Amino acid sequence: MSSAEPVVAHGYPYLKGHGTQNDFVLLPDHDGGLHGRLDDVRVRALCHRRAGIGGDGVLRVIRTEALARVVGEPELADQHAEWFMDYRNADGSLSEMCGNGIRVFGRHLAEAGLADPAGPVPVGTRDGVKVLTFADGAVDGEITVDMGTPRLLGDTAVSIDDLRWSAVGVDLGNPHAVAFLGPDQDLATVGPLLTPPEHDAELYPHGVNVEFVVRRGEHHVAMRVHERGSGETRSCGTGACAVMVATAVADGADGGPDGVRDTPYRVDLPGGSLSITWTGEDRILMTGPAVVVAAGTTAL
Repeated sequence: MSSAEPVVAHGYPYLKGHGTQNDFVLLPDHDGGLHGRLDDVRVRALCHRRAGIGGDGVLRVIRTEALARVVGEPELADQHAEWFMDYRNADGSLSEMCGNGIRVFGRHLAEAGLADPAGPVPVGTRDGVKVLTFADGAVDGEITVDMGTPRLLGDTAVSIDDLRWSAVGVDLGNPHAVAFLGPDQDLATVGPLLTPPEHDAELYPHGVNVEFVVRRGEHHVAMRVHERGSGETRSCGTGACAVMVATAVADGADGGPDGVRDTPYRVDLPGGSLSITWTGEDRILMTGPAVVVAAGTTAL
């Protein structure tokens, strides 16, 4: 019997946290003891809202070296970060990056004494290393994440039933289609988003996150999101960043630094608000809250 088997048989630890109500199950698996057991069936069970713990996804907290060695992804060993956010959507599918999730991940590292909030905290992801900064170096402060350089994918379109919107493709480590609603529409127009909006399968062969956006004021927008693999969520960090980029481009940011670079945009989501800045150095900085709300043991 392997050392991992009795851990699962008698229960293993978990935490529950959220960033602007985008919620996650965190699994402290520092040395990879859950390898071979964190499959899509287990992830779906953990994320189930009634039969499980409930969440939009699962964050495995694992050392980068352990993930590369035990899970069989040796290319990740080159990332210069002790900790790796091994993220899965609620349906068990892998995702490259999760903006709200990485703040929750960082909050756990700081609270557990696994990282020092006084200095930059690097975290490995499948979209490369992301650097977290804690406000005033405090364990409980807001967290800013350097999300990297956005990539514009061009114009596209999305549709729900007989409604169709033009959209802007933006890649923030994972793909997004950002659709601005017309002046006679509001966010209720798009319905509950319980099924994935139709999209350009050639541009997005692995699916896409879709954001619907309305303007609230200067440098201020509101949005709803359908996340691939999870459905509609209360918030999406990478989606909010994609929305900010698309909005800033519409405001004249494309092509280099100008008046809207280095300007914070407020992005309102059903679960809260995020502050996002597109810097003159072509980096996206996302700032928002994160909280760990529970801890326990599960045998799911």
